Amino acid sequence: MFAAMRAEKMQALHLFTDPATGLEAIIAIHNTRLGPALGGSRYQPYDSLNDAMADAMRLARGMSYKAALAGLQQGGGKAVIIRKPHVENRAALFEAFGRCIESLRGGYITAVDSGTSSQDMDCIAQETRHVTSTSEAGDPSPHTALGVLSGIRTAARHRLGQDSLTGVRVMVQGLGNVGYALVELLVAEGADVLVADIDPGRVRLVVDETGAHPVALDAVYEAPCDIFAPCGLGGILDSGHIDQLRCAVVAGAANNQLAEPGAADRLDGRGILYAPDYVINAGGLLHVALTHQNVPANRIAERVSGIGERLAAIFEQSTAEGRPPSVIADRQAEAILYE
Repeated sequence: MFAAMRAEKMQALHLFTDPATGLEAIIAIHNTRLGPALGGSRYQPYDSLNDAMADAMRLARGMSYKAALAGLQQGGGKAVIIRKPHVENRAALFEAFGRCIESLRGGYITAVDSGTSSQDMDCIAQETRHVTSTSEAGDPSPHTALGVLSGIRTAARHRLGQDSLTGVRVMVQGLGNVGYALVELLVAEGADVLVADIDPGRVRLVVDETGAHPVALDAVYEAPCDIFAPCGLGGILDSGHIDQLRCAVVAGAANNQLAEPGAADRLDGRGILYAPDYVINAGGLLHVALTHQNVPANRIAERVSGIGERLAAIFEQSTAEGRPPSVIADRQAEAILYE
């Protein structure tokens, strides 16, 4: 475990259990140089405790980088609650998790993530004030989608030479809260949107409501498009999938999209522009962090819209140095966190 923590430069790893509710949870804190760690609580099944810990640590590191490049005075953290086949009382489970967060005395602030909701955050808030994305604070998903849209516009200008998304074909993989919101925004901009999800009912709903075009799951990576937008879980860009891609740009909301150390170079070698995930998907973090600090909504919107400008600077530096955008972004984040 300690070797894995050193590899991710992890500051702390907390394991919690509550026999009364069946809670088994991990809170990974990557870096608090800029401020208290902030990151969502993920609620999903895992094959093993090691898998859950590895996921929490990878996600926590991404949150540190995301906060650093978004200009937030926050550290990076992430929580994983291991989802069991059956839970007696979901509200009690999340209240117990709230007590775990409270025990860290403000060192970690949580928010919604995959498998959790604002109602779950309301339960956590019964036991700690170190939580955001409650029903009162609002769902960060639309803000994540707005930031991704801003980044897609920038990528289209940089790689496609287009100021408008009209007629640009975008393949959106994953139709959760963020993916669904992104499809709506892209359709409103005049993009030609393709969609896919593991839930066929979700695909039908999005197609019926937005006019997007469905794509079979086994054809997602090979679907001809201008922009491929991964909006599901991470770890999808391995060498096999990268070789299948028929796009000019990868720009989506999913965390930890690059599955292998050489993935960024492989994309670059194929002439595919990659928008670093923790830069383009920072809109949700900006919303939860600044809402928690009582920053006015109009100022939060300005910060989210600035994601495109941040990406433009990274793309320009990438072109100037002849290095992948993710290498530039990593270097910038590490300079803030460690130098």
